[in-house]
Amino acid sequence: MSTQPRCTCGRCTIRGLMGPAVITTLGVLFLLSELAHGAFSFGRTFPVLLIVIGAILLASAVAPMDGHIGVTPVPPFVPPAPPNAPPPSSTYNPPYSGQGQ
Repeated sequence: MSTQPRCTCGRCTIRGLMGPAVITTLGVLFLLSELAHGAFSFGRTFPVLLIVIGAILLASAVAPMDGHIGVTPVPPFVPPAPPNAPPPSSTYNPPYSGQGQ
């Protein structure tokens, strides 16, 4: 389970509706296919599913992002230098002659 708080901005809220909207649309299309005895077969009505997906993507694109909680990247782990290590040199010395020219 993630300890990061959920974002409640408009864009993230609308994007969270994508899954339920697709499942509901599929259910309605299959129900129409069964009730109408082929008049509304899934082969003829599947563009409705694409329209629902496009409408949700459009709505999330124009929704405000006020209060958006972004993902904070974790900085990479850098091990501490040993206490007796020499300071890093400011010039690069390639291990082989002619390299890096």
